[in-house]
Amino acid sequence: MARFDRSHTDDLAAFIKAAPTPYHACAEAGKRLEAAGFTRLDETKEWPAADGGYYVVRDGSIIAWRQRGEFEAFRIFGAHTDTPTFKVKPKPDTGSAGWKQIAVEVYGGVPHQTWLDRDLSVAGRLVLRDGTEVLVHVDRPLLRIPRLAIHLDRAANEGRALDAQGHLTPVWGLGRPREGEFLEFIAGEAGVDPDDVLGHDLFAAALDAPAYLGKDEELFAAWRLDNLTSTHAGVAALIAAEDTGANLPVLASFNYEETGSMTHSGAQSPFLETVLRRLSGDDFGRYAATIARSAMMSSDTGNSIHPNYPEKHDPTHRPIAGGGPMIKVSANQRYASGAEEEALFRRSAEHAGIPWQYYVNRNSIPGGTTIGPISGTQLGILTVDVGLPILSMHSARELCGADDPGHLADLALGLFAH
Repeated sequence: MARFDRSHTDDLAAFIKAAPTPYHACAEAGKRLEAAGFTRLDETKEWPAADGGYYVVRDGSIIAWRQRGEFEAFRIFGAHTDTPTFKVKPKPDTGSAGWKQIAVEVYGGVPHQTWLDRDLSVAGRLVLRDGTEVLVHVDRPLLRIPRLAIHLDRAANEGRALDAQGHLTPVWGLGRPREGEFLEFIAGEAGVDPDDVLGHDLFAAALDAPAYLGKDEELFAAWRLDNLTSTHAGVAALIAAEDTGANLPVLASFNYEETGSMTHSGAQSPFLETVLRRLSGDDFGRYAATIARSAMMSSDTGNSIHPNYPEKHDPTHRPIAGGGPMIKVSANQRYASGAEEEALFRRSAEHAGIPWQYYVNRNSIPGGTTIGPISGTQLGILTVDVGLPILSMHSARELCGADDPGHLADLALGLFAH
């Protein structure tokens, strides 16, 4: 069987390994952008008017763009940097029955069972007394959420609901817990004085390495496919976007999508609008006219048809992993796609020369949503929702078609050109 050039997916695997949290994702994206000649800007300072590639980072969200003289419209590829997992609580040291444990809180829509009996690392950021942000990743087995043995739970295979407070607290050692021990350890791993740490955002991270799957390696398995596939695709497309005519290409990848986007850096914040208005200068009329000519593609993962549960999907729209990116359609605007938006998607896909599919929720099963309707409403901009079909969404190990990530980057490049 002929293999597609999977260099993009190989690079995605490296990106995922380097980006266990939103803060690491922004750092890795910035590293790649700077290697391509982009410059990081400070929101509190004046920005250059010179042509070039630029980006800004705010609290785990990143916005990047290519500036080339006068432009008539923005073409924005939107994504998010966060993933459902477990966040370490402010006072993490706890324990029971001779075990040292770490107090965590569920972040986003986590399918609990997929995180049991897995070796987990810890990653995130520490904020120091002087305001400095230090990234940390303890990249080795550190935590584990142990499952109750089947001998003690004979109904285990009949479906047991897990209590988020009582059953999902990971272990990390033996003995009596000591207050401050965990944060002292993390600070030591980061090479900083524990007394200088005034705040932290730390998360459990799955350790399994990304891998190809199957006889012909047609599948790709990894944690954080939702939604580093889109963030990585946007970075790759922006770096490759050499000729976009009168369009100014933009990547906007937000933190906190999995918890509703209601933060000062999320999709519901003015972050993106502020950047776009600064790029348009002081003329509000010019900004408004530019927005009216602009378009956004909100890219997130969607559900591939499941071979064991086909009845959970719409009978006439059955996207499958490996079939290319999907346009997501919802009559109730859970996805921001209509006729104009579909035409934009299809022009972009045709320009890219890629396969594509439709995604529609089954009428009896309400679907999720994305940053698409949020950003479209915030900006008043034409927005289309797209994404890769995957299995095991929000699991600690998700699955997609091995060629699809490359097709998604090509789709983003097609958007920038139209």
